[in-house]
Amino acid sequence: MRFDGLYEKTLVLIKPDGVQRGLIGEVMRRLEMKGLKIVGLKMSVLDKDKLRKHYAHVADKPFYPELEKFMKSGPVVCICAEGKDAVAAVRLIAGVTDAGKADGGTIRGDLAMGMCNIVHCSDSIENAEAEVKHFFETNEIFDYNKTEYLHVYM
Repeated sequence: MRFDGLYEKTLVLIKPDGVQRGLIGEVMRRLEMKGLKIVGLKMSVLDKDKLRKHYAHVADKPFYPELEKFMKSGPVVCICAEGKDAVAAVRLIAGVTDAGKADGGTIRGDLAMGMCNIVHCSDSIENAEAEVKHFFETNEIFDYNKTEYLHVYM
């Protein structure tokens, strides 16, 4: 059963701290438990150009060199998640950016304390569309039916 027109795609990056701490499975578990479908998944080492484009909105800030250094410190896991209101759903389960202030029950609230906050997630539908295209080629995004959607989105 398809629910065309109801789905959004969004980007989730499991940052180097999440990869190093062995939290890939936990992050993916939480996304899937929420009812999101993983339609793209890969591990990457990000280069300066990809990071500068992704973080263009803060590239001129004094903290950017440290952010870039951190994001290049190890591999990241790139996830394209799909579902109804996926952008808002991921932001809800990720928690606020400052992990020390994130609510319990969220990825950041349960698993992090500071600016090493485990995940990046798209903050708007427009940014999600651009970020998915920035991190995934068209042939790296998969379309398939997930039978549990009948029960998740009924």
